[in-house]
Amino acid sequence: MIGYPPLQIRVKTPRLELVGADDEKLAALAPLVREGKVFAEPAPYDDPMSFYESDPDVRVSKWLQSVWRGRGRFGPAEFRLGFAVLVDGQAVGMQDLIAEKFDTCGTVLSFSWLSTDVRGRGLGTEMRSAMLHLAFAGLDAREAGSDAFIDNIGSNRVSEALGYARNGVEWDIRRGEPGLLQRWRLTREAWEAGRRDDIELTGVEDFVALLAHH
Repeated sequence: MIGYPPLQIRVKTPRLELVGADDEKLAALAPLVREGKVFAEPAPYDDPMSFYESDPDVRVSKWLQSVWRGRGRFGPAEFRLGFAVLVDGQAVGMQDLIAEKFDTCGTVLSFSWLSTDVRGRGLGTEMRSAMLHLAFAGLDAREAGSDAFIDNIGSNRVSEALGYARNGVEWDIRRGEPGLLQRWRLTREAWEAGRRDDIELTGVEDFVALLAHH
């Protein structure tokens, strides 16, 4: 396999590991997408979203296309790092780190999903913690943002538990209907206050070097 630095990053915590979502990892995650284990009620995703496709083949196909498009976004200002979430070596979800205006503003956003099989165990908080450690300790981010529909209790609880501050609300569209989003903001100082010492990063130096040459 080609040693492409954005796919070589690893983030390890005592409970899980974030591993670059190469095509082998996507193949391991595809059955979860096919079986609809990425979904939740109330609907957590804004439009357009491949997970809303009713045909399983179309759902998987559009999901793969969206991941590949994100992988193709790469430069000092904008990039998207997609990670498979591994628990005991098994792929159970995805955690993405999304950078926009990173070279000037140093801000990142997050997106994630977790299989219905493993929800309710605190893994959502753990995988976000891993992503934030990569952003702040590994990539020297200044601020992390997140947003979730008001009725997405799980995501909003994760943000609150990790020290994010509420940052206003806005309207977005899900399944063709308006929905109110809660926005969240985590400063570097707030992250430092709860910084963990049990998360390991590998592959970050090669990624940063590649970023510097683009």
